[in-house]
Amino acid sequence: MRSYQDALRSFCRYVVDPAYGWSAICEQRFGTHPIQVVHEWNAAVHVQEAESRPEKRAFTVDELQDFFDYADEQVTMARDRGRKGWLPAFRDATLFKIAYSYRLRRNETRMLDVTDLGRNPHGNEFGDYGLLHVRYGKAKKGSAPKRRSVVTVWTWTAEIMDEWVTEFRPLLAVPGTSALWPSERGVRIGLQRINSRFATYRDALGLDPGLDFHGLRRSYVTHLIEAGRDPLFVQFQCGHEHASTTSLYTCVSSDFRTRTLRRALDETLAAALEAPRRTR
Repeated sequence: MRSYQDALRSFCRYVVDPAYGWSAICEQRFGTHPIQVVHEWNAAVHVQEAESRPEKRAFTVDELQDFFDYADEQVTMARDRGRKGWLPAFRDATLFKIAYSYRLRRNETRMLDVTDLGRNPHGNEFGDYGLLHVRYGKAKKGSAPKRRSVVTVWTWTAEIMDEWVTEFRPLLAVPGTSALWPSERGVRIGLQRINSRFATYRDALGLDPGLDFHGLRRSYVTHLIEAGRDPLFVQFQCGHEHASTTSLYTCVSSDFRTRTLRRALDETLAAALEAPRRTR
């Protein structure tokens, strides 16, 4: 319903914009003029943080590894057969890994430029790829896209980014473009291409249809929490103002919950045994 209302709101905003002169033309031809009909008081609102369908979930570590391996295999197969599509396939395989590495949405990933990569003075081991500046983050209502910076966590992220930027991106990018993910037919890859490639790989592996591109974001949060990362650090990485928002993306396994409970019980028992006895 909100999507439908947003379409109406956008169309009305277009026809009443004085820059296009449609109001004057309508007055001349029809004796009336268009107005905005979708307002805050008559439109459905976003009432809760998580409205995704229950089948949506995070990848397990094995599922994610299988997905990345399959994407790499498609590059090798296309190149060995002499097909032209090996370079776009390499781009997409790298794009999926980077989207996971920094917990990016589709449009955030698509709109990245090479200039958005930077060094982290506290992470010299990542070289020129220790920090990623996201300039097209999800905006709040009525606001411009939200910016945030995400630090690199895994060394393999910097390695594949360096390989893409220095060796393979120049083979695909048109002169003068700074787009990190250039298209073979234009300046920048399209959202539909990202969606179709992702779905093709997922379905070829027989993975759960509930695993979508957004599942990479859920997986990032889940895997960091399961690896023992500080929840506050994960929250800052995600750009969330509240920890409760981050928790919505966390899909930890039952094994992780069992191990966490066991550790808590062991620590409590050890503390109790080491407590000094009371003396009369």
